[in-house]
Amino acid sequence: MDTFILIEIVAKIVFVFAVCLGVVPLLVWFERRGSAWIQGRVGPNRVGPFGLIQPVADVAKFFFKEFWTPANANKWYYHLAPIFALVAPMAAMTIIPFGSHLVIGDYIINLQVARVDSGVLFILAFAGLEVYPIIIAGWSSNNKYSILGALRGASQIISYEISMGLALLSILLVYGTFDLHKMVEWQNQRFFGFLPAWGVLVNPIGALIFWVSTFAETNRLPFDLPEGDSEIVAGYHLEYGAMKFALFFMAEYVAMIMASALMCTLFFGGYNLLPGMHALVDLIVSVHGFAEAGRQNATAILQFLSFFLKVSFFMVVMIWVRWTLPRFRFDQVVNLGWKILFPLALCNVVIVSIVMYSMN
Repeated sequence: MDTFILIEIVAKIVFVFAVCLGVVPLLVWFERRGSAWIQGRVGPNRVGPFGLIQPVADVAKFFFKEFWTPANANKWYYHLAPIFALVAPMAAMTIIPFGSHLVIGDYIINLQVARVDSGVLFILAFAGLEVYPIIIAGWSSNNKYSILGALRGASQIISYEISMGLALLSILLVYGTFDLHKMVEWQNQRFFGFLPAWGVLVNPIGALIFWVSTFAETNRLPFDLPEGDSEIVAGYHLEYGAMKFALFFMAEYVAMIMASALMCTLFFGGYNLLPGMHALVDLIVSVHGFAEAGRQNATAILQFLSFFLKVSFFMVVMIWVRWTLPRFRFDQVVNLGWKILFPLALCNVVIVSIVMYSMN
């Protein structure tokens, strides 16, 4: 393998992982401060200015806490579950494109760790693994509350995976491809000469179903039944502490990043430039006198910035929803998944199929 290609692959893997793990402490800080703003409280404000170093203190606390294992736990699976929980969403992030490409000399660097023609299927495969660490953690802990949380989590994820899959199918009928890069390129069109052809405008029902399902798949409020504090203490990770609990904690936020990134890629133009950024590219090129390669590199950097801003918006909305809506009852969660979203997603697939067939 060419040395440059090897360096490129390693650099992209390190970059994606570093961004994900670097954003997690900021999300934790924003969630705690955001909840305080919403509820009229102060929030963390002692460790560093505005409490910005509080996540670092939390990491130090987790790191130095005792690594305790329940005596009756199945130790192999007990230790495997938190690792599995973090690996699945991190692996899914490698398929998502965060820009078009950079030009360095004679090399073209695609801003995606793994360019896969069937990228959507790979993401679904990794996302589908999220149910396993929940089941493994609950069962291996040998605790009744953990098992109840695991059963809730498995039931909830299975209930909403079908609706999510149908929502994906409806948008795949529009794009006609499984390649995420081609989906983003399709959304680079314009309706009426000015309106971006984002998937949410073409298939709003599919976007809504997919967005609601991501809350259930990531166990975020109002779908945090697997962790229901007031009912089953802490659910499937009740018996976890120190860094093992921290891995579950990180996995939830990485799953939030992955779900938001996928939402942006499928329905909100992906890495396509935000309105007004084309003029910014022209300004940068004219000021610095860049050639075609320089223009492409400037465009790619702003594409990453656009993608980052879109993903950040959806993560903020997920935090906002958590501190706005109360937790659903379990029967409400199941009824919403099977009696409302599933029939709606099925009807949406049929309607989109008829429309696409008529247009073709």
